Amino acid sequence: MTLPTILLIDDEVHSLSAMRMALEDDFDCLTALDAAEALRLMQDNYVQVIFCDQRMPGKTGVEFLSEVRERWPETVRIIITGYTETSDMIAAINEAGIYQFVTKPWHPNQLLMAAKNAAQLFQLSRDHERLSLEQKYLSTTAESKLEQQRKALREGLGFENVLRAPNSPLNATLTYARQFASFDVPVLLSGEAGAAKTQIARAMHYTSLRSDRSFFDLNCAGMPDEMIELELFGAKRGAINGLQSNKIGLLQKADRGTLFLNGVETLSPDLQLKLLRVVTEGAFHPIGSYETITSNARILAGAHCDLRSRVADGLFRADLFFALAVTELSIPPLRARPGDVAVLAQHMLFDIARQHGKQVRGISDAALDFLEGYDWPGNLKELENEVTRMLIFAQDTVLGPELISRHILQADPSEEGADRRAEEVLTSEGTLKDRVELIEMRILRETLTRLKWNKSRAASELGLSRVGLRAKLDRYGITPPRRQTVEED
Repeated sequence: MTLPTILLIDDEVHSLSAMRMALEDDFDCLTALDAAEALRLMQDNYVQVIFCDQRMPGKTGVEFLSEVRERWPETVRIIITGYTETSDMIAAINEAGIYQFVTKPWHPNQLLMAAKNAAQLFQLSRDHERLSLEQKYLSTTAESKLEQQRKALREGLGFENVLRAPNSPLNATLTYARQFASFDVPVLLSGEAGAAKTQIARAMHYTSLRSDRSFFDLNCAGMPDEMIELELFGAKRGAINGLQSNKIGLLQKADRGTLFLNGVETLSPDLQLKLLRVVTEGAFHPIGSYETITSNARILAGAHCDLRSRVADGLFRADLFFALAVTELSIPPLRARPGDVAVLAQHMLFDIARQHGKQVRGISDAALDFLEGYDWPGNLKELENEVTRMLIFAQDTVLGPELISRHILQADPSEEGADRRAEEVLTSEGTLKDRVELIEMRILRETLTRLKWNKSRAASELGLSRVGLRAKLDRYGITPPRRQTVEED
């Protein structure tokens, strides 16, 4: 435990040594021979109590403590004097705000008692100040709370931060999420990995009545049971090898706030049972402790699969499912959100470009066609990775389709989504001729897009004549996508 810091000032060395010996067991003692040295120590240390001799060369004790009162008013000030002139005492009280006089010769116990009382006064003053601030915060009006929520939205914590197109299928999902947010019940968010479940859970928290409290999230997928239990419930010191102090779990940290647990379908039966008690009773035991701790955290759960089917298969507790899924929210994957990819890709591009200090003006319409046509099995993270890669290789301020990865270029951009037939050629049925033609179509489309539809360069790279290339394009009906920039041969 840190000892309180006390500053001792006297121009006599033996007096300083005597005071230090009397106080050093209970205080961190700093010493100074004059006011100038004491002032330097005050600037560099957090001093709670000062013992200052009145008669010193240069500034007197009252003059020095008057300056301290102006700059560090919370520090408790005590005068040590061998004189008892009434005028000095009145000046000390009025000008320097002296807490106590100690007369010479003093007794060590008298000095120690004065120091302890002064340190306690300092702490009481700080506690009073803290309680006053807390009281002021607790008396915040409903109007100021609304302003806090609006501020959170402006800072990108609410639903306004969930980017989508004006007619996005995600709009209906967010409408339900807004309604669920205002009711203090558990919510189950289902959707593929990377479909923005955590982002939506955070938005629900900052639109709820708990918005002035903390939001925490934990992705349980891939984590061992011991790590999940430690993060959720915390542990007592010594309960785990190497743990030198008590660890506070997320359930305690999120008390009166919100905790989002993603990937709950991966929890073991033992953890499912412990989580059930948390959701139904708000109670748990830290690791290595028999003490029951309660938490008023709101639990939002995320699942990467259909939990109902896992309940039917006996892989997930039915009682926990119904405790978590008081209301359910299904998050559509990126491939089911036509129009959103273009909005997200442009926004990601400007964010990433700003982080790396690279000037860009956006993504071309032709490139957006290809990005929109792909089905993004990795959802938002895969899209972010692709935009980052495009930015790295970009030479112009407008990013064209030639920068897009080959597997995306080979997927036919269309309203039906990415053409995945060519990926199934090696395992599908059909004649050799039909299967080879699918591969050939895919290679032709990717090569021409990458070379900006320069047919001479494409024919040369593919080992074809221009006439032979044109014949294959006519045969397969391959034409430049709309708004595609075509290089002159």
